[in-house]
Amino acid sequence: MLRWQTLDLAHHCLAGLLLLLPISFCLTVKAPSHLSQHPHIPSLVPHAPLPLSRSHFSAKAQLDFTTHCNTSCFHRGEDVDKEHLTEQLAFETLYADGSRTLTTVDLDNDDVDNVNDDEDIANYIVPTPSIRKSHKSPPSFHKRMRRQIYGADGRFNIRGDHFLLDYPFSTAVRISTGCTGVLVSQQHVLTAAHCVHDGKDYVKGARKLRVGFLIPPSVNVNGTRQGQAPSKKPLVRWVRVKRTRVPKGWIQGPQDVSMDFDYALLELRWPHRRPFMRLAVAPSSDDLAGKRIHFSGFDSDRPGELVYRFCPVEDESNDLIYQHCDARPGASGSGVYGRVWDDALERWERKVIGIFSGHQWLEINGENRDYNVAVRFTPLKFAQICYWVHGNRADCSQD
Repeated sequence: MLRWQTLDLAHHCLAGLLLLLPISFCLTVKAPSHLSQHPHIPSLVPHAPLPLSRSHFSAKAQLDFTTHCNTSCFHRGEDVDKEHLTEQLAFETLYADGSRTLTTVDLDNDDVDNVNDDEDIANYIVPTPSIRKSHKSPPSFHKRMRRQIYGADGRFNIRGDHFLLDYPFSTAVRISTGCTGVLVSQQHVLTAAHCVHDGKDYVKGARKLRVGFLIPPSVNVNGTRQGQAPSKKPLVRWVRVKRTRVPKGWIQGPQDVSMDFDYALLELRWPHRRPFMRLAVAPSSDDLAGKRIHFSGFDSDRPGELVYRFCPVEDESNDLIYQHCDARPGASGSGVYGRVWDDALERWERKVIGIFSGHQWLEINGENRDYNVAVRFTPLKFAQICYWVHGNRADCSQD
Protein backbone atom coordinates (compact mmCIF):
# COMPACT_ATOMS: atom_id res chain seq x y z
CA MET A 1 0.00 0.00 0.00
CA LEU A 2 2.83 2.38 0.84
CA ARG A 3 4.38 1.87 -2.60
CA TRP A 4 1.15 2.70 -4.35
CA GLN A 5 0.67 5.81 -2.23
CA THR A 6 4.17 6.89 -3.23
CA LEU A 7 3.49 6.17 -6.91
CA ASP A 8 0.20 8.06 -6.86
CA LEU A 9 1.72 11.11 -5.14
CA ALA A 10 4.59 11.32 -7.61
CA HIS A 11 2.30 10.77 -10.55
CA HIS A 12 0.51 14.05 -9.87
CA CYS A 13 3.66 16.13 -9.45
CA LEU A 14 3.61 18.85 -12.11
CA ALA A 15 0.55 17.24 -13.74
CA GLY A 16 2.34 13.89 -14.16
CA LEU A 17 5.61 15.19 -15.58
CA LEU A 18 7.65 13.62 -12.77
CA LEU A 19 7.51 10.07 -11.52
CA LEU A 20 8.81 8.80 -8.21
CA LEU A 21 11.42 11.52 -7.97
CA PRO A 22 12.24 13.85 -5.07
CA ILE A 23 9.82 16.75 -4.70
CA SER A 24 12.68 19.17 -5.29
CA PHE A 25 12.56 18.24 -9.00
CA CYS A 26 9.00 19.51 -9.17
CA LEU A 27 10.33 23.00 -8.50
CA THR A 28 13.04 22.85 -11.17
CA VAL A 29 12.31 25.48 -13.81
CA LYS A 30 15.79 26.16 -15.18
CA ALA A 31 18.55 23.81 -16.22
CA PRO A 32 22.24 24.41 -15.59
CA SER A 33 23.83 26.19 -18.56
CA HIS A 34 25.83 23.15 -19.65
CA LEU A 35 22.58 21.23 -20.30
CA SER A 36 21.30 23.74 -22.83
CA GLN A 37 23.60 22.49 -25.56
CA HIS A 38 22.23 20.36 -28.41
CA PRO A 39 24.61 17.63 -29.61
CA HIS A 40 25.44 17.71 -33.28
CA ILE A 41 23.14 15.30 -35.14
CA PRO A 42 24.90 13.78 -38.15
CA SER A 43 23.10 13.46 -41.47
CA LEU A 44 22.80 10.04 -43.12
CA VAL A 45 22.85 9.77 -46.90
CA PRO A 46 21.01 6.54 -47.79
CA HIS A 47 21.59 4.69 -51.05
CA ALA A 48 18.94 2.90 -53.09
CA PRO A 49 17.73 -0.27 -51.30
CA LEU A 50 19.19 -3.53 -52.60
CA PRO A 51 16.91 -6.59 -52.77
CA LEU A 52 17.94 -9.58 -50.66
CA SER A 53 16.80 -13.17 -50.62
CA ARG A 54 13.79 -13.96 -48.46
CA SER A 55 14.39 -14.76 -44.81
CA HIS A 56 14.17 -18.36 -43.61
CA PHE A 57 12.73 -17.26 -40.24
CA SER A 58 14.75 -20.05 -38.68
CA ALA A 59 15.90 -18.38 -35.44
CA LYS A 60 14.33 -18.89 -32.06
CA ALA A 61 13.33 -15.84 -30.03
CA GLN A 62 15.72 -15.34 -27.09
CA LEU A 63 14.06 -13.43 -24.28
CA ASP A 64 16.85 -13.91 -21.73
CA PHE A 65 19.69 -12.19 -23.61
CA THR A 66 23.08 -12.32 -21.87
CA THR A 67 26.57 -11.35 -23.07
CA HIS A 68 30.07 -11.27 -21.63
CA CYS A 69 32.42 -8.34 -22.16
CA ASN A 70 35.98 -7.20 -21.42
CA THR A 71 38.05 -4.17 -22.40
CA SER A 72 37.75 -5.08 -26.10
CA CYS A 73 34.02 -4.29 -25.98
CA PHE A 74 34.58 -0.59 -25.35
CA HIS A 75 35.08 1.78 -28.28
CA ARG A 76 37.40 4.75 -28.03
CA GLY A 77 37.38 7.86 -30.19
CA GLU A 78 40.58 7.01 -31.97
CA ASP A 79 39.04 3.75 -33.22
CA VAL A 80 36.22 5.52 -35.07
CA ASP A 81 36.52 5.42 -38.86
CA LYS A 82 34.09 6.19 -41.66
CA GLU A 83 34.08 2.72 -43.21
CA HIS A 84 33.30 1.04 -39.90
CA LEU A 85 30.57 3.55 -39.04
CA THR A 86 28.77 3.39 -42.39
CA GLU A 87 28.86 -0.40 -42.39
CA GLN A 88 27.17 -0.53 -38.98
CA LEU A 89 24.63 2.17 -39.84
CA ALA A 90 23.42 0.31 -42.93
CA PHE A 91 20.14 -1.47 -42.25
CA GLU A 92 17.86 -4.26 -43.37
CA THR A 93 14.14 -3.80 -43.96
CA LEU A 94 11.84 -6.79 -43.56
CA TYR A 95 8.41 -6.42 -45.19
CA ALA A 96 5.17 -8.11 -44.23
CA ASP A 97 5.30 -10.39 -47.29
CA GLY A 98 8.66 -11.81 -46.16
CA SER A 99 10.82 -9.92 -48.67
CA ARG A 100 13.73 -7.82 -47.44
CA THR A 101 16.18 -5.19 -48.63
CA LEU A 102 19.55 -3.78 -47.55
CA THR A 103 20.08 -0.01 -47.49
CA THR A 104 23.66 1.21 -47.26
CA VAL A 105 24.39 4.74 -46.10
CA ASP A 106 27.08 7.39 -46.12
CA LEU A 107 27.73 10.24 -43.74
CA ASP A 108 27.90 13.85 -44.87
CA ASN A 109 31.52 14.91 -45.26
CA ASP A 110 31.06 17.50 -42.52
CA ASP A 111 29.81 14.79 -40.17
CA VAL A 112 32.80 12.58 -40.91
CA ASP A 113 35.05 15.51 -40.03
CA ASN A 114 33.13 15.94 -36.77
CA VAL A 115 33.47 12.29 -35.85
CA ASN A 116 37.21 12.36 -36.45
CA ASP A 117 37.76 15.72 -34.76
CA ASP A 118 39.21 15.27 -31.26
CA GLU A 119 37.42 18.41 -30.07
CA ASP A 120 34.01 17.10 -31.18
CA ILE A 121 34.40 13.43 -30.31
CA ALA A 122 32.63 14.02 -26.99
CA ASN A 123 29.42 14.45 -29.00
CA TYR A 124 29.60 10.80 -29.95
CA ILE A 125 31.03 8.94 -26.98
CA VAL A 126 31.51 9.06 -23.24
CA PRO A 127 34.72 8.01 -21.48
CA THR A 128 35.42 4.36 -20.88
CA PRO A 129 33.61 3.51 -17.63
CA SER A 130 35.49 3.13 -14.40
CA ILE A 131 34.26 -0.19 -13.07
CA ARG A 132 33.47 0.06 -9.40
CA LYS A 133 35.25 -2.55 -7.37
CA SER A 134 33.19 -5.29 -5.81
CA HIS A 135 33.98 -6.51 -2.31
CA LYS A 136 32.04 -9.71 -3.01
CA SER A 137 33.38 -12.87 -4.58
CA PRO A 138 32.37 -13.48 -8.19
CA PRO A 139 28.87 -14.99 -8.20
CA SER A 140 28.43 -18.70 -8.72
CA PHE A 141 26.64 -20.05 -11.78
CA HIS A 142 23.59 -20.88 -9.65
CA LYS A 143 23.32 -17.27 -8.50
CA ARG A 144 23.71 -16.06 -12.07
CA MET A 145 20.44 -17.75 -12.98
CA ARG A 146 18.69 -15.19 -10.75
CA ARG A 147 20.84 -12.32 -11.89
CA GLN A 148 18.26 -9.79 -13.04
CA ILE A 149 16.82 -9.11 -9.58
CA TYR A 150 19.22 -7.26 -7.29
CA GLY A 151 18.38 -7.50 -3.61
CA ALA A 152 14.76 -6.63 -2.76
CA ASP A 153 12.55 -6.58 -5.86
CA GLY A 154 11.90 -2.91 -6.67
CA ARG A 155 9.39 -3.36 -9.48
CA PHE A 156 5.84 -2.00 -9.47
CA ASN A 157 2.85 -3.64 -11.13
CA ILE A 158 0.85 -0.99 -13.01
CA ARG A 159 -2.87 -1.68 -12.67
CA GLY A 160 -6.12 0.17 -13.23
CA ASP A 161 -7.45 2.48 -15.91
CA HIS A 162 -5.89 5.54 -14.31
CA PHE A 163 -2.34 4.27 -14.79
CA LEU A 164 -2.52 1.89 -17.78
CA LEU A 165 -4.03 4.56 -20.03
CA ASP A 166 -1.91 7.39 -18.65
CA TYR A 167 1.42 8.65 -19.97
CA PRO A 168 4.13 7.34 -19.79
CA PHE A 169 2.78 3.84 -19.06
CA SER A 170 0.53 3.97 -22.12
CA THR A 171 3.60 4.13 -24.38
CA ALA A 172 4.62 0.55 -23.47
CA VAL A 173 3.38 -2.15 -25.86
CA ARG A 174 3.79 -5.90 -26.19
CA ILE A 175 5.68 -7.57 -29.04
CA SER A 176 4.23 -10.87 -30.26
CA THR A 177 7.61 -12.62 -29.95
CA GLY A 178 7.44 -12.14 -26.17
CA CYS A 179 9.22 -8.82 -25.71
CA THR A 180 8.25 -5.22 -24.96
CA GLY A 181 8.32 -2.13 -27.17
CA VAL A 182 7.80 1.62 -26.82
CA LEU A 183 5.73 3.97 -29.00
CA VAL A 184 7.99 6.62 -30.56
CA SER A 185 5.62 8.03 -33.23
CA GLN A 186 2.02 7.62 -34.33
CA GLN A 187 3.02 4.56 -36.33
CA HIS A 188 6.40 3.35 -35.01
CA VAL A 189 7.56 1.14 -32.15
CA LEU A 190 11.12 0.65 -30.92
CA THR A 191 12.16 -2.67 -29.44
CA ALA A 192 15.30 -4.81 -29.05
CA ALA A 193 16.78 -6.31 -32.21
CA HIS A 194 17.19 -9.70 -30.54
CA CYS A 195 13.40 -9.89 -30.19
CA VAL A 196 13.09 -10.21 -33.99
CA HIS A 197 16.56 -11.33 -35.19
CA ASP A 198 19.30 -13.44 -33.60
CA GLY A 199 22.16 -11.81 -35.55
CA LYS A 200 22.01 -14.40 -38.33
CA ASP A 201 18.34 -14.77 -39.24
CA TYR A 202 14.90 -13.47 -38.29
CA VAL A 203 13.05 -15.33 -35.58
CA LYS A 204 10.10 -17.51 -36.51
CA GLY A 205 7.62 -15.10 -34.94
CA ALA A 206 8.85 -12.20 -37.08
CA ARG A 207 7.05 -13.66 -40.11
CA LYS A 208 3.71 -12.34 -38.79
CA LEU A 209 4.91 -9.83 -36.25
CA ARG A 210 2.30 -7.98 -34.20
CA VAL A 211 2.26 -5.24 -31.59
CA GLY A 212 -0.13 -5.50 -28.63
CA PHE A 213 -1.83 -2.48 -27.02
CA LEU A 214 -3.03 -2.97 -23.44
CA ILE A 215 -6.68 -2.22 -22.83
CA PRO A 216 -7.85 -2.06 -19.20
CA PRO A 217 -10.63 -4.62 -18.56
CA SER A 218 -13.19 -1.88 -17.85
CA VAL A 219 -12.67 -0.34 -21.31
CA ASN A 220 -13.77 -2.02 -24.53
CA VAL A 221 -11.91 -1.96 -27.83
CA ASN A 222 -13.69 1.25 -28.90
CA GLY A 223 -12.39 3.12 -25.86
CA THR A 224 -15.71 3.27 -23.98
CA ARG A 225 -16.26 1.85 -20.53
CA GLN A 226 -18.07 -1.43 -20.09
CA GLY A 227 -20.85 -1.97 -17.60
CA GLN A 228 -19.74 -5.33 -16.25
CA ALA A 229 -17.33 -5.77 -13.38
CA PRO A 230 -13.71 -5.62 -14.58
CA SER A 231 -11.61 -8.77 -14.76
CA LYS A 232 -8.20 -8.97 -13.13
CA LYS A 233 -6.06 -8.82 -16.27
CA PRO A 234 -6.07 -6.17 -19.01
CA LEU A 235 -6.99 -7.11 -22.55
CA VAL A 236 -4.64 -6.80 -25.53
CA ARG A 237 -5.49 -5.42 -28.98
CA TRP A 238 -3.02 -6.70 -31.58
CA VAL A 239 -1.92 -4.72 -34.65
CA ARG A 240 0.10 -6.17 -37.53
CA VAL A 241 3.53 -4.80 -38.39
CA LYS A 242 4.04 -3.40 -41.90
CA ARG A 243 7.84 -3.49 -41.90
CA THR A 244 10.77 -4.03 -39.56
CA ARG A 245 14.15 -2.34 -39.65
CA VAL A 246 17.31 -3.75 -38.05
CA PRO A 247 20.76 -2.07 -38.10
CA LYS A 248 23.59 -3.87 -39.88
CA GLY A 249 25.60 -3.38 -36.70
CA TRP A 250 23.40 -6.08 -35.17
CA ILE A 251 23.45 -8.46 -38.14
CA GLN A 252 26.94 -9.86 -37.71
CA GLY A 253 26.61 -13.16 -39.55
CA PRO A 254 28.80 -15.87 -38.00
CA GLN A 255 30.33 -13.56 -35.39
CA ASP A 256 28.93 -13.11 -31.91
CA VAL A 257 26.35 -10.37 -31.67
CA SER A 258 27.03 -7.23 -29.67
CA MET A 259 24.55 -5.35 -27.51
CA ASP A 260 25.75 -2.05 -28.98
CA PHE A 261 23.19 -2.22 -31.82
CA ASP A 262 20.44 -4.20 -30.11
CA TYR A 263 17.51 -2.14 -31.33
CA ALA A 264 14.91 -2.40 -34.11
CA LEU A 265 12.07 -0.23 -35.39
CA LEU A 266 8.63 -1.63 -36.24
CA GLU A 267 6.21 0.26 -38.48
CA LEU A 268 2.54 -0.47 -37.84
CA ARG A 269 0.01 -1.01 -40.62
CA TRP A 270 -1.99 1.96 -39.42
CA PRO A 271 -1.49 4.76 -36.89
CA HIS A 272 -2.51 4.40 -33.25
CA ARG A 273 -4.19 7.09 -31.17
CA ARG A 274 -2.07 6.95 -28.04
CA PRO A 275 0.57 9.42 -26.92
CA PHE A 276 4.12 8.43 -27.80
CA MET A 277 7.44 9.30 -26.25
CA ARG A 278 9.96 11.46 -28.07
CA LEU A 279 13.52 10.31 -28.69
CA ALA A 280 16.68 12.05 -27.53
CA VAL A 281 20.41 11.51 -27.76
CA ALA A 282 21.43 9.87 -24.49
CA PRO A 283 23.21 12.43 -22.32
CA SER A 284 25.77 11.58 -19.71
CA SER A 285 24.08 10.24 -16.58
CA ASP A 286 25.21 13.42 -14.81
CA ASP A 287 22.84 15.33 -17.10
CA LEU A 288 19.79 13.20 -16.30
CA ALA A 289 17.42 14.47 -13.62
CA GLY A 290 18.33 12.49 -10.52
CA LYS A 291 20.80 10.47 -12.62
CA ARG A 292 17.93 8.00 -12.95
CA ILE A 293 16.50 5.93 -15.76
CA HIS A 294 13.02 4.39 -15.93
CA PHE A 295 11.28 1.75 -18.04
CA SER A 296 8.08 -0.28 -18.15
CA GLY A 297 7.85 -3.77 -19.64
CA PHE A 298 6.09 -7.10 -19.65
CA ASP A 299 8.31 -9.24 -17.42
CA SER A 300 7.70 -12.97 -17.88
CA ASP A 301 7.34 -13.70 -14.17
CA ARG A 302 4.31 -11.37 -13.98
CA PRO A 303 2.22 -12.51 -16.97
CA GLY A 304 -0.41 -10.08 -18.21
CA GLU A 305 0.95 -7.23 -16.07
CA LEU A 306 2.78 -4.07 -17.02
CA VAL A 307 5.78 -3.69 -14.71
CA TYR A 308 7.53 -0.36 -14.00
CA ARG A 309 10.94 0.23 -12.41
CA PHE A 310 13.51 2.99 -11.94
CA CYS A 311 17.09 3.10 -10.69
CA PRO A 312 20.28 5.18 -10.90
CA VAL A 313 22.78 4.71 -13.72
CA GLU A 314 25.78 2.81 -12.35
CA ASP A 315 28.17 3.22 -15.29
CA GLU A 316 28.14 3.95 -19.00
CA SER A 317 30.26 3.24 -22.05
CA ASN A 318 30.14 4.73 -25.53
CA ASP A 319 27.15 2.58 -26.46
CA LEU A 320 25.68 1.07 -23.28
CA ILE A 321 24.04 2.13 -20.02
CA TYR A 322 24.91 -0.08 -17.06
CA GLN A 323 22.40 -0.25 -14.21
CA HIS A 324 20.78 -2.50 -11.63
CA CYS A 325 17.11 -1.92 -12.45
CA ASP A 326 15.29 -5.14 -11.56
CA ALA A 327 14.06 -6.94 -14.68
CA ARG A 328 13.17 -10.38 -15.95
CA PRO A 329 12.93 -11.88 -19.46
CA GLY A 330 10.18 -10.21 -21.44
CA ALA A 331 11.30 -6.72 -20.44
CA SER A 332 13.75 -6.69 -23.36
CA GLY A 333 12.87 -3.94 -25.82
CA SER A 334 11.44 -1.61 -23.18
CA GLY A 335 12.02 2.06 -23.87
CA VAL A 336 14.53 3.35 -21.33
CA TYR A 337 13.77 6.97 -20.58
CA GLY A 338 15.12 9.73 -18.42
CA ARG A 339 14.18 13.30 -17.73
CA VAL A 340 16.32 15.49 -19.96
CA TRP A 341 16.28 19.25 -20.32
CA ASP A 342 14.28 20.56 -23.29
CA ASP A 343 15.41 24.01 -24.42
CA ALA A 344 12.29 24.70 -26.48
CA LEU A 345 9.89 23.90 -23.63
CA GLU A 346 12.29 25.17 -20.93
CA ARG A 347 11.59 22.24 -18.67
CA TRP A 348 12.63 18.67 -17.92
CA GLU A 349 10.94 16.19 -20.26
CA ARG A 350 10.73 12.41 -20.33
CA LYS A 351 12.47 11.15 -23.47
CA VAL A 352 13.55 7.73 -24.67
CA ILE A 353 17.35 7.60 -24.55
CA GLY A 354 17.87 3.87 -25.01
CA ILE A 355 16.41 0.37 -25.29
CA PHE A 356 16.66 -2.26 -22.55
CA SER A 357 18.70 -5.15 -23.95
CA GLY A 358 19.44 -7.69 -21.22
CA HIS A 359 22.26 -8.71 -18.95
CA GLN A 360 26.04 -8.46 -19.24
CA TRP A 361 28.95 -9.86 -17.26
CA LEU A 362 31.75 -7.31 -17.36
CA GLU A 363 35.39 -8.24 -16.71
CA ILE A 364 37.81 -5.29 -16.73
CA ASN A 365 41.15 -4.90 -14.92
CA GLY A 366 40.57 -8.08 -12.98
CA GLU A 367 37.22 -6.91 -11.63
CA ASN A 368 34.02 -8.86 -12.28
CA ARG A 369 30.68 -7.06 -12.29
CA ASP A 370 27.21 -7.94 -13.50
CA TYR A 371 24.72 -5.41 -14.83
CA ASN A 372 21.44 -5.05 -16.59
CA VAL A 373 22.18 -3.16 -19.79
CA ALA A 374 20.45 -0.70 -22.11
CA VAL A 375 21.63 0.50 -25.53
CA ARG A 376 22.48 4.23 -25.53
CA PHE A 377 21.20 6.41 -28.36
CA THR A 378 24.32 8.13 -29.64
CA PRO A 379 23.95 10.97 -32.20
CA LEU A 380 24.66 8.47 -34.98
CA LYS A 381 22.02 5.99 -33.77
CA PHE A 382 19.58 8.83 -33.21
CA ALA A 383 20.11 9.97 -36.81
CA GLN A 384 19.55 6.44 -38.09
CA ILE A 385 16.36 5.83 -36.10
CA CYS A 386 15.06 9.29 -36.93
CA TYR A 387 15.54 8.59 -40.62
CA TRP A 388 13.62 5.31 -40.22
CA VAL A 389 10.73 7.19 -38.63
CA HIS A 390 10.58 10.24 -40.92
CA GLY A 391 12.00 8.85 -44.15
CA ASN A 392 14.06 11.97 -44.83
CA ARG A 393 17.12 13.82 -43.54
CA ALA A 394 15.54 17.24 -43.06
CA ASP A 395 13.46 16.24 -40.03
CA CYS A 396 16.44 14.69 -38.26
CA SER A 397 18.78 17.65 -38.01
CA GLN A 398 17.76 18.24 -34.41
CA ASP A 399 15.61 16.69 -31.70
